[in-house]
Amino acid sequence: MYKHIIWDWNGTLLDDVDLSLEAINIVLARYNRPALQRKRYLKIFTFPVIEYYKILGFDLNKTPFSIIGTEFIDEYTARMFDVKLNSGAREFLDSVQQTNITQSLLSAAKVQMLEKLIEYHKLQDYFIRIVGLDNHYAYSKLEAGQAWMAELPFQPSEVLYIGDTIHDVDVARVLGVDIALLSLGHTDYARLVDTGKPVFHLFSELSTWFKSLH
Repeated sequence: MYKHIIWDWNGTLLDDVDLSLEAINIVLARYNRPALQRKRYLKIFTFPVIEYYKILGFDLNKTPFSIIGTEFIDEYTARMFDVKLNSGAREFLDSVQQTNITQSLLSAAKVQMLEKLIEYHKLQDYFIRIVGLDNHYAYSKLEAGQAWMAELPFQPSEVLYIGDTIHDVDVARVLGVDIALLSLGHTDYARLVDTGKPVFHLFSELSTWFKSLH
C-alpha cells in the first residue's frame, strides 16, 4: 500500500518531551513565570511555536520571540544528547528498512541540529533524506514538506506520514498523504483522537496496524 514513510522527529522518534519541559521551565523561571506541568504542556503545545509562547504568558512586545526562542534552544541543545529514542522506534525503522519502503525525516527543527542527532543515534542509513529548517524558531514545516513531496517519485496515496502533533495532521492534509499518530510525544491522546486520524500509544501498536496494511 505505502511506498514511503515521512517521519516527524521530536516526540515521534525522539523521546524529548521531558527535555523540552526542562528547557522551557528554565526560561519561564528566568522571566518569573510559573513552571509548566507536563499535563498542561501536552494540552497547549502548538505550532507555530510562537503561539505556544503566547499561551505561556510571555510578553513578546517586551521580549521578542527571537530572544526567548533562542534561550529555549540554548537550554535544549545543551542536553540534547542526553535523550533516547522512543521505545520501539529503532525496531520499527528496522522492520520498514527490510522492505522496499523508503523513509525520510521531516522536522521543524534546524537541519544542522537534526543531522548531529541522527548521526549520534546512528540513524543515517534509515533515511533517504533529512528535511529540516534553516532556523530554530519552528514556525512550520509545511513549505519544506511540500518541496520534499515534489521531489519524491511517489503519489500522495503511496506516502504515509507519522507524527505526534496537530501540526503534523495539518501538514499531511496539505500534502494529501495519510497520517498515523503516536501519543508518545508533545500532544496528549485526547487532542490527537479529536483529529479523527489513527492514534497509537506504542510503537508495537503502530507496527501491528502497519503490517495489517501490507
